[in-house]
Amino acid sequence: MSEPITLNVGGKLYTTSLSTLTSFPDSMLGAMFSGKMPTKKDSQGNCFIDRDGKIFRYILNFLRTSHLDLPEDFQEMGLLRREVDFYQIQPLIEALQEKEVELSKAEKNAMLNISLDQKTQTVHFTVREAPQIYSLSSSNMEVFSAYIFSTSCLFLKLLGSKLYYCFNGNLSSISSYLQDPNHLTLDWVASVEGLPEEEYTRQNLKRLWVVPDNKQINSFQVFVEEVLKIALSDGFCIDSSHPHTSDFMNNKIIRLIRYK
Repeated sequence: MSEPITLNVGGKLYTTSLSTLTSFPDSMLGAMFSGKMPTKKDSQGNCFIDRDGKIFRYILNFLRTSHLDLPEDFQEMGLLRREVDFYQIQPLIEALQEKEVELSKAEKNAMLNISLDQKTQTVHFTVREAPQIYSLSSSNMEVFSAYIFSTSCLFLKLLGSKLYYCFNGNLSSISSYLQDPNHLTLDWVASVEGLPEEEYTRQNLKRLWVVPDNKQINSFQVFVEEVLKIALSDGFCIDSSHPHTSDFMNNKIIRLIRYK
């Protein structure tokens, strides 16, 4: 056993070992305590991490046991997910996703309703043809919106773990945009041929991806297919009474139900 280390996480003290903190070298903690990243000290000389101190107990216990143990009445899954994303312990991320699937399947009857909207807008951008030569170009772009409601907040969290926005060269889970536990609004664009990558950032245009398949969603058909795949695996089925068949086939409304 290595010498004990005391951590001050958001004002709450924890004592553990260096070997525990570095058990996953590629994680944020692994980088901090292997010397790859600088660490801060509090007034008592303890290593200080400005994160939620209460939630850290579950993260530290996972480092010790490789098991995610949560109380039966645990109510802070959203906070735990954000903390897990910060520490970037990949096996813990996977364990949390499995736990959310498990909890979602344990829920009783649920309903999922998705309304879709699509429009075309013209985007203008400059193209660099030579070091000092630029030309103005324009192209039509497909813009998509999805308004999602589910009585199962756990399903929305599951959906959030599968769909990612691509913006400014980075992928970010749509879970971070889930402020209401039962509602989620997605807005994204299809890729435009010839549009420089930096223009997506400059014009605040987000694209949508499915992970871990690393598939870009460039149409409502693909979006519907991916959502159905996730929902059906979670026990949902298509509601035969609503919506009207033409609306469903035209990708305007999706309604699914789950009976337990």
